[in-house]
Amino acid sequence: MMKKAAIIIASGFEEGEALTIADIIKRAHLQCDLVGFEQEVKGGHEIIVRCDHILNETLLDYDMVILPGGRPGGQNLLENQDVISLVQYFNEHHQYIAAMCSGTVVLEKANVIKGKKVTGYTGYQDKLVSGDFVNEVAVFDQNIVTSQGPATPYPFAFKILEVFGKDITEMKERLMYNFAGGK
Repeated sequence: MMKKAAIIIASGFEEGEALTIADIIKRAHLQCDLVGFEQEVKGGHEIIVRCDHILNETLLDYDMVILPGGRPGGQNLLENQDVISLVQYFNEHHQYIAAMCSGTVVLEKANVIKGKKVTGYTGYQDKLVSGDFVNEVAVFDQNIVTSQGPATPYPFAFKILEVFGKDITEMKERLMYNFAGGK
């Protein structure tokens, strides 16, 4: 059965993160849907994206929920109780949760990172206090994948693919990731 991931995007999301993640996951022939609070969501740089779905309980059937950052996108995710409840549900059911940049603060509020290695945007060791903050580009611990910021969606998406059991060696070559000095 094909793995399914949902990227939750809120107004002010970081376009470079959300769209890069979706692109890489789809290149691996996995389902990746953009899910918004509305059908069309405007990113932090005024790019409007038409979502595949509107946030609802059908997400409970997905294998992973992904939270990109952005300003004020991360804050808008953090302030949405449905997002917090969804993250808590995924954690309680041992499903995967991925977050990067300012989207990682949702994990702290949802209380799902206690005792788990996490990373986030510069200075977020002061915001992700219940987790074990490490200064790495992309981190996977138990059911949580985290990454740092606008320059890290490639290694973050690759880490997600590895969690799903995909061999990313050929993809890294085709996308010239290794040539560009990616790590």
